[in-house]
Amino acid sequence: MKTVGIIGGMSWESTSTYYKRLNQLINKRLGGLHSAEILLASLDFAPIEEMQSKDDWDAATQALIAKARQLEKAGAESIVIATNTMHKVAPQVEDAVKLPLLHIVDAVAEHLKQNNVNQVGLLGTRFTMQQPFYKERLEQQNIKVLIPGESDGNTVDNIIFKELCHGQFTDSARKQYLRIIEDLAAQGAQGVILGCTEIGLLVQQEHSALPLFDTTELHCRAIADWMLD
Repeated sequence: MKTVGIIGGMSWESTSTYYKRLNQLINKRLGGLHSAEILLASLDFAPIEEMQSKDDWDAATQALIAKARQLEKAGAESIVIATNTMHKVAPQVEDAVKLPLLHIVDAVAEHLKQNNVNQVGLLGTRFTMQQPFYKERLEQQNIKVLIPGESDGNTVDNIIFKELCHGQFTDSARKQYLRIIEDLAAQGAQGVILGCTEIGLLVQQEHSALPLFDTTELHCRAIADWMLD
């Protein structure tokens, strides 16, 4: 088994899901008392969120690079960023170390292609939905991306930062997300990417008739495959 190095804490709620799910997947594959060989470097999310809000991506990049180098020095054999939004700086992080970075969008794109999905809705932070780093990587795989309008996009973003990142998962928030998912379906989405690692803690497939693609789950499956390859 290879050792994966996870940059987490953005938020810790979703990082805990990564840790639990990776151990479950490894145990399912190997049985017995087997568990995942993981190194975790967890950031304080408050300064990172402030950097995002101030559009200070250079500072955020350096913070993640520092953690990636810690993981490399500690013996990690790959790097994982356990959040969608901070994949905005994934190329710089990967360039700063000698390890491969297991990219979340690549895991999602592979799953979509396997299921013949070529037009998909995307929910996430405003950075993930509006900036090109996520959509363009999908579009390079011939997958068209639909996002909510400005008002609904603000709703999605506000719920992430004001509720989900604080561990608050309410019926009212779920109803708003499901309405927005239905709107994306009406625009022609064959499914919707839950492109923030916290969203999957609020909305699951049982809540929606439209296929939902939980990036945390898909990323973890790809990571587990790599660990045991």
